[in-house]
Amino acid sequence: MDLCNINEIKALLERHGFHFSKAKGQNFLTDASVPRRIAEEAGIDESCGALEVGPGIGPLTQQLCLHAKKVVAVEVDRTLQPVLAETMAGNENLEIIFGDILKTDIQKLVTEEFAGLRPMACANLPYYITTPVLAALLESRCFEAVTVMVQKEVAQRICSPAGKGDYGAFSVFCQYYAEPELLFDVPPHCFIPQPKVTSSVLKLTMRKAPVCEIKNEELFFRVVRASFAQRRKTLVNGLSAGFGEFSKDQIAQILTDCGLCPTVRGETLDIPGFASIANRMAELLG
Repeated sequence: MDLCNINEIKALLERHGFHFSKAKGQNFLTDASVPRRIAEEAGIDESCGALEVGPGIGPLTQQLCLHAKKVVAVEVDRTLQPVLAETMAGNENLEIIFGDILKTDIQKLVTEEFAGLRPMACANLPYYITTPVLAALLESRCFEAVTVMVQKEVAQRICSPAGKGDYGAFSVFCQYYAEPELLFDVPPHCFIPQPKVTSSVLKLTMRKAPVCEIKNEELFFRVVRASFAQRRKTLVNGLSAGFGEFSKDQIAQILTDCGLCPTVRGETLDIPGFASIANRMAELLG
């Protein structure tokens, strides 16, 4: 079965009485080159165990099964169970789990399912849930790389360098854990139903070592969030609002200690810049 052929997709879904859910952000691929290219450019081979989030009817799952030693697919929509039972029949290296990835112990799953294999993650993520799912995959620190299809704007934001308009707290978060790389765009006509925006496939290769020394990870991310909470204001004002334990004068002195001008804005700082502030705060807080 060609899982990207629009006529076969419609017949398949009609057979099983399946209806697209806007709430779940369901858009199924109709261009067979896309899942094939995702599996190839993700770097998945026979040495890998691949975790897929949101298989849908299984076009990417099918490709992952051809490339990886083992595939585990986690699908939240149980109405797809009979559909996947038909489309994925015969893939002996596949296990499908019906559940919510955000309620799954990812570390435990990877340890139990991919022993002796290089763990990789792939997902065609619904736009509404991109941030929490990607955050969960990165924070698990379980994978060599995470390859996802997301809204193009989100992909650009994740890859944006400091000082650019798209750069924000989520950019810093993703770049802290991984090195992001934009692979290719996927236009709306490659889906059914067609979304209103272009998608992009993004590969995040997990860092083997931190970008720089960070004494307190929780404090680091607190600094990042406060720095972007009030984008139009200076970093002194943003940090003052987010850190009641320091006066504005103390914040200004911290920035000076870090070699930064008190009038600097958060969006101009890279990870080492935020780290220097967080590390200085950690010293002062004891």
